Amino acid sequence: MSLYRSVRAIAESTGEGPIDWDAVAEAAKASTDPGSIELTADERAGYAADVRDARARVREVSTMAFDVPDVVEVQNRHHWIDANIETFRRVMTPIEQHGPVLFPGVTRTINTGTMSVLLSVLARNVLGQFDPLLLAEGDDHALYFVRPNIRQIAGQLDVEYDRFRRWIAFHEVTHAAEFGAAPWLSGHLESRMESGIEALASGDLDREAFRDLDAAMTAVEGYAELLMDEAFDDEYADLREKIEARRRGRDPVSKLLRQLLGLGLKRRQYERGKRFFESVAAQRGIAGASAVWDRPENLPTDAELDDPARWLARVDA
Repeated sequence: MSLYRSVRAIAESTGEGPIDWDAVAEAAKASTDPGSIELTADERAGYAADVRDARARVREVSTMAFDVPDVVEVQNRHHWIDANIETFRRVMTPIEQHGPVLFPGVTRTINTGTMSVLLSVLARNVLGQFDPLLLAEGDDHALYFVRPNIRQIAGQLDVEYDRFRRWIAFHEVTHAAEFGAAPWLSGHLESRMESGIEALASGDLDREAFRDLDAAMTAVEGYAELLMDEAFDDEYADLREKIEARRRGRDPVSKLLRQLLGLGLKRRQYERGKRFFESVAAQRGIAGASAVWDRPENLPTDAELDDPARWLARVDA
């Protein structure tokens, strides 16, 4: 890890666009300890068993047909940066292509530095990720486990590593279930994302697109929480409480960074979506809640997320 190499990569960023993505990757990795992925044979078998068991249990609980992605990787932090930088590049393309900017060299340096810090911070915090590879060609998905972070956080929380790793696997497989049961979901998210970003690139704000995107992601996170409650083969209230206590105990700078990176929004989506689906499942069971993935029109609107009865009346009509 070398902060000097990171700063130099940013300062020497080049190219014609507002972001030098090669420099972003170099700077983010230079400022981030990659961590180890030297798995023992038992640990390798454990990851495979966790994913396999999670798939079986989530299929049983949800009654939905799906499979896990062909790509399942145990990564270090640098691997995660490499995998996700391509997504960031695809998402930012409309903004990068929007006309000339004043002082392009200065703008490029600032943007490159900002993106490298963002990726570096995320790489040190992400535990697992179901990656729908939005805006990529084809319909491939991927599943990642960032082993150094899982081991580090398990130690900080003083919980058994194998149990914590299994909990992460179950959560990410619930997302595989959602996208597998709803082949249209990736396209829907891409459409809303492209509309919002293209509007921003033109200097406008497409509030409806971002509202729809937030509602869809709230449904994704909330339904995953519902499945976790039913599918995980162990109690995990202690894991959730320790993670929440760790989040509450962060220093002010860390809390500000989390807000700037949108991690606070993700927490709100978890909580709001879970309340919605708990209410739906109480009346219709898991199968009734799973109707959300039957077709795009079944996604709850922003207003319906706070009024599950309204969503049930519309879907049942």
